[in-house]
Amino acid sequence: MFSKKIAIDLGTANSLVYVSGKGVIINEPTVVAVSVGGGDVIAVGNSAKEMIGRTPEGILPFRPLKDGVIADYSITEAMLKYFLNKALGRVRFMGPTILIAVPAGVSSVESRAVIESAFGAGAKTAFLMPEPLAASIGAGLPISAASGNMIVNSGGGTTEIAIVSLGGLVVHGSVRVAGNKIDEAIASYIRRKYGLIIGDKTAEQLKIKIGSALMLEKEIKAEVKGRDFVEGLPKTLVVTSSEITAAIEPTLKQIAQAIKEVLSRTPPELSADVLDKGIVMSGGTALLKNFDKYITKATGIPAHIADSPLFCVIKGLGTAVENLGVFEKALIVK
Repeated sequence: MFSKKIAIDLGTANSLVYVSGKGVIINEPTVVAVSVGGGDVIAVGNSAKEMIGRTPEGILPFRPLKDGVIADYSITEAMLKYFLNKALGRVRFMGPTILIAVPAGVSSVESRAVIESAFGAGAKTAFLMPEPLAASIGAGLPISAASGNMIVNSGGGTTEIAIVSLGGLVVHGSVRVAGNKIDEAIASYIRRKYGLIIGDKTAEQLKIKIGSALMLEKEIKAEVKGRDFVEGLPKTLVVTSSEITAAIEPTLKQIAQAIKEVLSRTPPELSADVLDKGIVMSGGTALLKNFDKYITKATGIPAHIADSPLFCVIKGLGTAVENLGVFEKALIVK
């Protein structure tokens, strides 16, 4: 009996699970609710995220990944176990083969810890793949060709940037700035200007609804509810898209600067390829309105969003786990 093949995109904000023969069957927030005293896992994924900001004393909703890196390995192991049980059932004759995406340039200690978490969750064998490479495969880039392709994968915690050629990463870089930092910039602006305290979820909703990397031709508005900083009472106000654009601009500038830094280290021949083909953007943050146009303006290189940017990494991992022999050189094994 062959063991099942599983691919996991363990993101800071969301985790996706691919099962061989079935495709992507899990897409849930990377959140675990634990008891404060004993550290017991109470809920994982969607049910845990619903608890954020609403839990009584003794229960803590916790994000086990911070800036794309595992912050708590025991909770991550418990979360992986939950995903495996949900994907394969609790009764299994053989542990699955698991492929997990990790940030490019992850240290050997961090790599080993991720693999040990996978084994602790019940894996028979476990491999890792650099996130930008998985995103490139999922975006349909010809990564095995002798030409340069640039991928910018911007998720919740990190933005991973890489030049891919001949099946590997030639130059790569990352910045711990992505969707979560954009949400924080929005919440900080609302508090600073209006004295209104809003939660991460509200800031994220504002970003999705009226956020834009560049000023919109026709301004849009949204109502926002929160708690007055001075009086401590519930309060509602209206903010505009231009305000949100101004609030997030410094954060987006950091991402653009990281892209420029990778381009500055790219060999001339591959730079020419990137100029011809453009920059491919993936990850949830790529869906921010006009973000591709912002990057084009900042770098002078055409940028375009990959098809289904949220699923690029998991699609790439799925392709790789089904063809481990083909992508053997791209895998990290500990």
